Amino acid sequence: MAEVLIYVDHVDGAVRKPTLELLTLARRLGEPVAVHLGPGAQEAAKVLGEYGATRVLAADAPEFADYLVVPKVAALKAAYDAVSPAAVLVPSSGEGKEIAARLAVRLESGLITDAVDVEPGEDGPVATQSVFAAAYTTRSRITRGTPVITVKPNSAAPEAASAAGTVEELEVSFDDAARGTKVTSRTERESTGRPELTEAAIVVSGGRGVNGAENFPVIEALADSLGAAVGASRAAVDAGWYPHSNQVGQTGKSVSPQLYIAAGISGAIQHRAGMQTSKTIVAVNKDSEAPIFDLVDYGVVGDLFNVLPQLTEEVKTRKG
Repeated sequence: MAEVLIYVDHVDGAVRKPTLELLTLARRLGEPVAVHLGPGAQEAAKVLGEYGATRVLAADAPEFADYLVVPKVAALKAAYDAVSPAAVLVPSSGEGKEIAARLAVRLESGLITDAVDVEPGEDGPVATQSVFAAAYTTRSRITRGTPVITVKPNSAAPEAASAAGTVEELEVSFDDAARGTKVTSRTERESTGRPELTEAAIVVSGGRGVNGAENFPVIEALADSLGAAVGASRAAVDAGWYPHSNQVGQTGKSVSPQLYIAAGISGAIQHRAGMQTSKTIVAVNKDSEAPIFDLVDYGVVGDLFNVLPQLTEEVKTRKG
C-alpha cells in the first residue's frame, strides 16, 4: 500500500488535534508516515501510533527553532526523498501553508490549500474545498507531481486505529538558504485557558452589536460555559474591542467548528468567508433583516444582552 506523509503539528511532543485529523484522512489514501520535527518525538509517537502512523520519521536540530520555516521544509523534503509518498498532508495553519507551498515548489508539484475533505480517486487524491466565501464547493486533484494538500482543522473527527508508530531517525542537512532568516526574539502569548480559535469545536463570536470592549465579557461568559473559543468580527477588532488574533473572517482566521454562535454580527461577506463552513451556525441579532440570518441553522431575533446571559445560565444549569 502507498505511504502518505503527515507533517506533525505539536508543542514539545504534545500532538495537536489537527494532526490526528490528518492521520484519520490519510488512512483513506494509504499508510500514514508521520514527520516529527523538534523535541518530544518518543512521546509523540505513542499518540501518532494510536491514530494510525505506521512510522514516525523524527529529526531534532536547533535550526528548527532558531530560524523560520525553511529548515522544516528541508526536513520534510528529506522525508519525501526517503519515502516517495503518494501524497503529503499538512495542517492548514499559517505556518503549515507556507511549509506546504515551499515544499510543492521544491517538488515541482501541485498544491491545494484549505481542503475540508480528502478522499481517494482513480487518478490520485481528490480534495474538497469551500471557495469564494464558501459560496461554492469544489473537488480538485493534482495533475502534476506528488499532491501536497493542506487541510483545515475540524475537517474530520479523529478516529483511533492502532499502528506500530515506530520511530526512525531522519537525516537532514541544511544549506545556507535554511539559515537565511533568524528568529531574534519571542514573546510568550498570554494564555486565556480557552481552546485555540482555529481548532475549537465551538466558537462564540461578537461583532458591532456588542458595542464596546467593556461588553465583551458577555461573549466570554457564554464561551466559557460551553468550553468554546472567542472570536470577533472585523468591525469589533478595528474598533479596538478585541485582539486582532481573534478576528474571524477573510482578513482574519478561518474557522470550521461543530458549532458557531454569532452575536451582534450582521453577516457581511468578509465575515462569512471565515466561518461559513461551520457545521451548525446560530445567530443572535436584534435586526431581523441582518444578512447573517440567510446563512444560519438557527436564528434568534433579540438583544444579545438579554439572550446570551439567559443562554449562559441555561448551559450552566444543564451541566449541573
